[in-house]
Amino acid sequence: MTAAARANTGRLILYGSLGFPLAFAALPVYVYVPKLYAESVGVALGLTGGILLASRALDAMLDPWIGRIADRADGARRVPLMATGLLTLALGLLALLHPAWSQVLGISSAAWLALTVVVATLGLSCVTIPHQALGAVLAPDPDPHHERTRYTAWREGFVFVGVIVAALLPQLHTDLAQGMALTAWVGAAAALALGAVFLGSGIASGGGAITSKACVAKVSDVRPLQNPAFRRLVAVFAINGIAAAIPATLLLFFVSDRLRLPQWQGAFLAVYFLCGALALPLWLRVAARWSKRVAWLLSMGLAIAVFVWAFFLTSETPQVVAAFMLICALSGVAVAADLAIAPSMLADTIAKANHQGAEGAYFGIWNLVTKANLAFAAGLTLPILSLAGYVPGNLTPTANVSGGVALAVLYCLVPCGLKLIAGGLLWKIR
Repeated sequence: MTAAARANTGRLILYGSLGFPLAFAALPVYVYVPKLYAESVGVALGLTGGILLASRALDAMLDPWIGRIADRADGARRVPLMATGLLTLALGLLALLHPAWSQVLGISSAAWLALTVVVATLGLSCVTIPHQALGAVLAPDPDPHHERTRYTAWREGFVFVGVIVAALLPQLHTDLAQGMALTAWVGAAAALALGAVFLGSGIASGGGAITSKACVAKVSDVRPLQNPAFRRLVAVFAINGIAAAIPATLLLFFVSDRLRLPQWQGAFLAVYFLCGALALPLWLRVAARWSKRVAWLLSMGLAIAVFVWAFFLTSETPQVVAAFMLICALSGVAVAADLAIAPSMLADTIAKANHQGAEGAYFGIWNLVTKANLAFAAGLTLPILSLAGYVPGNLTPTANVSGGVALAVLYCLVPCGLKLIAGGLLWKIR
């Protein structure tokens, strides 16, 4: 390996490492928080879904604005923006995953959930958007060696490591509230420590970025939604993202009440994210050999096959642990392409439109769509489950028919339908 290759690898690691603490805000907020607040502090499931929908929608509307700020805060000015975001993220994560603090301050649990979700996700946006945009800036242009995909893959690889740790930490305690408190402290410490290393290294300024474009658009001139290629890509991303967000929101409920395997939750999550991390090099090879579009389409087909299989699993299924473990492994492989390929295609879209310098504007809308997907998943599915008679951890004979079937349909089949629509739209993109 040459010195240049070693330096490049070090640069990729340094850039990607910030994804590790950001994962702590993603997994607990989108997977554990509904269960934590519904079971530990007694917030009704329908109310939890409504709060998550409203608070995430409010937070998501700020993302394009944050993206514009990130574009203007280029170079060294990017550092204070990301530093503020990391501090806000750490404090928000601690507050969100300590719902008992609301009682000390005399605030209702529902209001505390709404407030702290917005704070935590606002801090996350102030770091995530400039971090994602930086990945597009650091890659050379033209990009014959798929450097954009490599930067994205390294970032998402560290995200996978982060979510594995965040998934396993709560399992160290039998009490969910104590496990989430531990997760909050580890995530906050990692955000501050790795953030200090990242920001202190100088990579946040984008120094050393290589570009051959003679014309770079002014931020004030760029309106991403006026770019037809971006509109087509973001439509695929939105529909596919909802298909991924619904299982993420319902996973713990499905495992606990449909499969009756609550003790395996941590192991299932760990296998899912571990297989996703290991699959990243595979998708890089597929994208390089055929195309990024083909790689993404193959991953969607794999996900559909896996979730159709999952629909037929119940607690009475023979070898249900092994079967769902394999489902988690294969779905983890599929989601790796979502995380690595889609942002790389966005970076390509920005370059083809000659909109370098406006990466934050694009990724701001991209981040808005990501949050809207998750908000829609929680805000729609949780109230539907409540109306269907589903009560977490307390399925009655009636709910076993209505709520249990609704849970399986929403977790397994609805995402498959959405994936088919997204795949059809992606097929038309050239």
